[in-house]
This record gives sequence, C-alpha cells and structure tokens, in this order.
Amino acid sequence: MNFDSLVAHQREYFQSGATRPLSFRMDALRKLRQALQDNEALISEAMKSDLNKSPFETYMTETGMVLEEIRYHLKHLPKWVRTKSVRTPITQFHAKSFVVPEPYGVALLMSPWNYPLQLCLVPVVGAISGGNCAVIKPSAYAPATSSAIAKIIGETFPPEYLVVVEGGREENNALLEEVFDYIFFTGSVEVGKAIMETAAKNLTPVTLELGGKSPVIVDETANMKLAAKRIAFGKVLNAGQTCVAPDYLLIQQSVKDQFLEEYAKALKEFFPEGNLSAMPVIISEKHFQRVTRLLEGETAVIGGGIDEGRRFIEPTVLTNITPDSSIMQEEIFGPILPLITYTELDECITLIRSLPRPLAFYLFTESRTAEKKILDTCSFGGGCINDTIIHLANPLMGFGGVGASGMGSYHGKLSFDTFTHYRSMIKKSTWLDLPMRYHPYTEKNFKLIRKLMK
Repeated sequence: MNFDSLVAHQREYFQSGATRPLSFRMDALRKLRQALQDNEALISEAMKSDLNKSPFETYMTETGMVLEEIRYHLKHLPKWVRTKSVRTPITQFHAKSFVVPEPYGVALLMSPWNYPLQLCLVPVVGAISGGNCAVIKPSAYAPATSSAIAKIIGETFPPEYLVVVEGGREENNALLEEVFDYIFFTGSVEVGKAIMETAAKNLTPVTLELGGKSPVIVDETANMKLAAKRIAFGKVLNAGQTCVAPDYLLIQQSVKDQFLEEYAKALKEFFPEGNLSAMPVIISEKHFQRVTRLLEGETAVIGGGIDEGRRFIEPTVLTNITPDSSIMQEEIFGPILPLITYTELDECITLIRSLPRPLAFYLFTESRTAEKKILDTCSFGGGCINDTIIHLANPLMGFGGVGASGMGSYHGKLSFDTFTHYRSMIKKSTWLDLPMRYHPYTEKNFKLIRKLMK
C-alpha cells in the first residue's frame, strides 16, 4: 500500500470540506452503528479466534461499549458542534467573542490487541464526531479482529474518509513516517515514547493511552465478600489483559485470610465445577511465555495452573510477595494477582508513590478517612472505590492516564474534544474605535488602562 498516496487522498478529501457538516458526521455514526450490528456474528467469531472470548464478554466489553459511545455522540453531537458565545472584557468594547470547534484534519489511530475492537473503534467515533478523516491501524496480534475491522470499515466508508491498514511493525513504522494532524495511540509505554518522539518532528499533537501497575488496596473495614468478587472480576476479565486491571493487591494483614477464602469462593461461583473454558486465553505465545515466567519461583495459594497448548493461565493469587519481587517490576497483563500485606495505610502510599503513576487505582474501604487520604496523596489516571474497571464505562467522565500511564483523555464528550481544535474568535465592531491602545502612549491613557485591567 502506498501510504503517501493514501494520506494525500485523505487530506484532499478533508480539505474539500465534505466531513465538516453535522449531517455528514451524524450519517457516518449511524452507518458505523448499523455496520457493527450487521456484523455482530463476525465480530464474535473473530474474538473467539483471537482471545477465546465468549459472545457475552465480547458484547459487554467490546461491541456494546462502541455502540454505547455512538449512541451518546448521536444524542449530544448537535450541541457539541455549535459555535459558543463567551463574555468579552470591557477592554475589547465593542466586540463579540465566540469559540468555534473545528476538526484537526487527518488522524492516525493506532490500537492494541487486548480489546481489539473497542480500543480501535471508540477513538474512531471521536474522530468521526470531530469531523476528521482517519487512518486506522489495528493490532497484528489480533489478526481475526483486525481483518473483521478492515471488512466492516472498508464496506461502509470510502478510503479517502476512513481506511484500515493491516499489518505489523513494518506498517506501523511506515505510517509514522507520514505527516498527520493528530495521532491517537493505545499500547505500551515504550512504543508510546517512540510515537511521541516521532510526532515531535512535525509538532503533531498526540493522545497516549498507556498502562502501568494499577494497585488495589483492601483495608479491614471493606466488605470482604464484595471486594473479593469485584477484584476477581477485574482479574479474570479478558484473562487480566486489561490496561486498567488490578495489577497487585495491598491487603491489611488482619483480613488477608478472609480475603483469600472469599476470592476462592468467587472463582468457584464464576466457573461452576471448575469449568474455565469460557475464560479468555493469552493473546500469543510470546505474551504467554512472558506471563508464565512471572510465576517462576513464586508461591501460588490459589490457581497457578497453565495449559501451554492453548495459552491458558488459571486465575492465580501469589503470596510472600515483596516490592522487590520480579513480578512487581513490570505490568503483569495476565490473571495473576500478587498479594502484599500491610499494617498501616501509609505503607501502601509510600509504595505506590515510589512507582510510576498508574492508569487506575482501586480502594476497598468503608472509611471516609482512608478514601480522602488516598485521593489527597496518590496520583493516577482514574479508578473506583469499592469496585474495579467500571469507571471507564461512564461517558460523562474522561478516561486517560497521567505521567507514565499516558496523556489526554477520551470517552463521551472528551472523545469529541480530543479530535477537535477550538478556535477563539473576536468580531470587533467598526462603529467605535477606542483610541487608548494606540501610540502615542499618554499618562491619561495609562491611568485608564490600569483602571480597566486589574
């Protein structure tokens, strides 16, 4: 594929003004929604092939979330695209001030393999709503879903508007040689750094959705049954291959045994008779080997079993973990939960603040004091109190990281904002022209300026 020609055709199409009208954007969102609904079976088959996801989990975490995002945009986009009047200071009398949202232009959207549909198409919804053209790059690690996305987009939209580029590292590098007006990347910290470095050559703005070791704290006041169940949910969902999965557990020593008992019960409820066939697998042999190496030499008090033939790892809890353990040196991205005990909350805060700022943070407590202390002392992208994962499903809140876990936010209105530049405008009247700003500067005008500007 000739990427120079591809980007040039998209830029020409964008500059024609075709993507700017509200009616065009709304029609494109409806077409995407219909295409997803028409291809639900194809998507489910692709997810089964790539990750062994069940139709239920596929819809809940992938297709359904994209459809929810489209629904929200269709409802609110007519309001978002309006020119907004703002107050004009007296020093600019007589004038009108207003803000005009405009699309960036041609965007590059690079998505990961762990939620290969959702994390690819939710940004696409934002790009469409913002009035942009887009080159969409799914992950090669999820080939069946990448192919499904290419089919859906290719049959629904012309390539000068939206186009999917399949392939691996070679295609990624070639695309990054092109000049885009915006780059949206979801993936690892190391690749995020490389993309930001490349984007800097052309001063291209970027959104980076990365990851990190997201902690979960359980104190002695927590509802232990619910805490265990909701943490287990966050760990087995997509086999722990979630950028906001609880990565490690800090649990108050006095409730450790009770938590482990409830965690084991939760897993039995999730998987009756020990049937784990509906649980997703690790995406590739490379990733499977990396995650299983993290189990070496550790003590598994729950789970620990692996099936190399189908890249499967049981939901596992490890004890006797310290901050220096090898599993604490990288993001796990698997269904393994290392457990570290603590006595006082300050121990947790010290550990968490010694690590790069995580994408998510989870606290299970009934103590308002503990809740306030964590929010006042720890920096992270977002999170939940007494639950895991679900904060990213509220379209009224942005989703994004801070520091090493990323920059920029999206979801809901912030998806539109991400792909939109807001132009600040003043329209000055011609019937009046206040002379005080012009030369020659006089003492009288200086005094007047000081009165007005303070």
